[in-house]
Amino acid sequence: MQDVVTTKQINSPTIASGALRLFVHDCMVDGCDAFVRISSNAFNTIERDADINLSLPGDAFDLVIRAKTSLELNCPGVVSCADILAMATRYLITMVGGPYYEVQMGRKDGLISQASRVEGNLPRVNMTIDQLIAFFVAKGFNIQEMVALSGGHTIGFSHCNEFSDKIFNFSFASHVDPALNPKFAIALKKVCANFRSDHMLVTDPRTKPSWSCTPPTIRRFSLTSHVPWRS
Repeated sequence: MQDVVTTKQINSPTIASGALRLFVHDCMVDGCDAFVRISSNAFNTIERDADINLSLPGDAFDLVIRAKTSLELNCPGVVSCADILAMATRYLITMVGGPYYEVQMGRKDGLISQASRVEGNLPRVNMTIDQLIAFFVAKGFNIQEMVALSGGHTIGFSHCNEFSDKIFNFSFASHVDPALNPKFAIALKKVCANFRSDHMLVTDPRTKPSWSCTPPTIRRFSLTSHVPWRS
């Protein structure tokens, strides 16, 4: 399984943040039960199709499928998708410079997944610090653990729609959130100028996904941008 994860990371350098996000979105709603396994049908819309989950990266789902296929060939019916996602996320976090931590096994894959259960069980980008603390406390986390989990946003990318209200028409007094660094805000506005009307981030050579077979350079990114932190 580790070989599958390593190969995926080499070919898709954003997979670490994608898998971590998928893992958190899975666990926050009814526990870590791998809702990735379940598809919507005419009678039920699943968690994956909830509004906040529509941007979950396909590469993360693909990683689980590839790892599951590899394991099933060697030990069919033993390792759950929930355990695969948990273990793969740990491998990837370690590979990009994050901490190593033990992962207990034995999760069972869920059989029920409902989009209606997602709202209210995942934090939103417009929450205040007090709302975030209350949200995580209700989930059984203290402030220190909340900060540690939030640190997962320091790798990967964020979608422009998640923070566009901070750089366009923020208020009558200012188009940009004054709490943002002015140069940082200008950079974000350039990157996200046409995000509602075209696929600029996919086609721009600075931001488009890399399909090169050459091992990519791992880079750390800021909480809400497509551009790396600069000192």
